[in-house]
Amino acid sequence: MKLKIFFLLLTVSLTVCCQKNDDTDLLTVNHLSSSLKEISGIAISTSDKNLYAINDSGNSNTLFRLDLKGNILEELKVPNSENNDWEDLAYDKKGTIYIGDFGNNYNDRKNLAIYEVTGIGSDSLKTSKTEFTLEDQKKFPPGKKNRNFDIEAFIYKNGSFYLFSKNRSSKFDGKTKLYKVKKQSGKQNAILVSSYKTCDDPNDCFISGAAISNKGDKIALLTYNKIFVLSDFKNDNLFNSTIKKIKLNHYSQKEGICFKNDSTLLIVDEKRKSTNGKLYQFILPK
Repeated sequence: MKLKIFFLLLTVSLTVCCQKNDDTDLLTVNHLSSSLKEISGIAISTSDKNLYAINDSGNSNTLFRLDLKGNILEELKVPNSENNDWEDLAYDKKGTIYIGDFGNNYNDRKNLAIYEVTGIGSDSLKTSKTEFTLEDQKKFPPGKKNRNFDIEAFIYKNGSFYLFSKNRSSKFDGKTKLYKVKKQSGKQNAILVSSYKTCDDPNDCFISGAAISNKGDKIALLTYNKIFVLSDFKNDNLFNSTIKKIKLNHYSQKEGICFKNDSTLLIVDEKRKSTNGKLYQFILPK
């Protein structure tokens, strides 16, 4: 009898273990430092192959240099910058890092900006700034039904930035808007290019991060439990492409995504209660 009970418990234990392993498509790489409790964006620099990260509003203007395990190697103060609400990072093939200071939770900001940080990996960082407004925003803030002017995700591509809105409208319809901003100093309008409906659930369908592959042939858009992979795009309307929706069997406040290589993504989420945020790895299905 005792032997039967033992084997029954062993079977249940193994079943639970297997269920836990099958419950996620993400491989946990590491727990992040408490210094990154409000991490909001990541990117890999082409100059030194390190991972870079930022925190969002309420934190300092610090760019964190990490190894690919997520350990902090260095904290860099970004000169001539202010962290109003840093929300995402992008990069170019020259090793430049771009910081998106365009978080706009209440849809009332008029000082949206992107910082260009050069000198990555050297002793001297230099900063310039692109300032912009969204061409279709006329009220600050607009009515609660029309609050689709928060930006938390962008990429750099061919001399321009492409921004994706995080829809905070009271009647959420799943629509994210795509804007184009030229990389240039001074003020300009962000041109509304197109839009795309992700899904209807505001808990699952906020666009919170974006990344483009090193080859420039794939774009990944992140939500709290999904990845949208765009490919075969040919012009500014990136949504005029092949779009594959990948549902992750994992839910958390995911805030940053980047390509480790053409088939592997790195993803980070924010701290939850007493647990620090994590760095994850995800292999794109073929």
